[in-house]
Amino acid sequence: MAPAGGKSDAADLIYGLHAVREALRSGARPIQKLLLVGQDRQYGELFQQARAQQIPVRVEPKVAMDRLVPDGRHQGVIAVIAPKEYVQPDSILDTARRRAEAPFVLLLDGVEDPQNLGAVLRTAEGAGVHGVVIPERRSARLTGAVARASAGAVDHIPVACVTNLTRQIEQFQKDGLWVYAVDPSAEKLYTALDYRGAVALVLGGEGGGIRRGVLAQCDDRVRIPMRGQVASLNVSAAAAILCYEVVRQRHPDATQP
Repeated sequence: MAPAGGKSDAADLIYGLHAVREALRSGARPIQKLLLVGQDRQYGELFQQARAQQIPVRVEPKVAMDRLVPDGRHQGVIAVIAPKEYVQPDSILDTARRRAEAPFVLLLDGVEDPQNLGAVLRTAEGAGVHGVVIPERRSARLTGAVARASAGAVDHIPVACVTNLTRQIEQFQKDGLWVYAVDPSAEKLYTALDYRGAVALVLGGEGGGIRRGVLAQCDDRVRIPMRGQVASLNVSAAAAILCYEVVRQRHPDATQP
């Protein structure tokens, strides 16, 4: 269901100090060259790491870097990097098996804001999620903005891109996963379920949330209690709450002070 050998259709630029530092550290994708606005103390470590890895380094004026990253958020460092490859959904389950852990997957429906997608990837990687699934349509791609928002987590967590999210949910169910949607109109609270087994969580995006057909395929729905005037949380905040409830249930000792 994912494009075979598919890659992000994003520009092959990673920018920002944290994102580039993590890309150099992880070695997950080949870096073709590193652009720096200077070689002072702030950038010296990156310069040395790049030279040690035999990555060409060029010092560029800020105006030239601003042309490459028009929003000006490059922080004086840009890496020209190979596009991130999408994985097949089955390989996410293989990751769980290699770790001898019950599968833990996130599926995102309609997360079109790169900042939100990056924040979700950062939370998911930190919580030990085995992989994230996004649809080909109604989703942000793995751009430099996503990488920066993820603080480099994009290079450490598998991401699958599928043509039909509903069919992928059905396949995960056949593989033994329980699939739960986070829906503000649900009756059950998110703390009412047992997440210690193989689970996949479905979260909706900034606009219409989870589509009706996707909701209908899920095994159950849960909600996060709201006490204010707004009806729901930002998807990255909701992901953090749900992911760390899974962590709390699976690793109770790790959550003790």
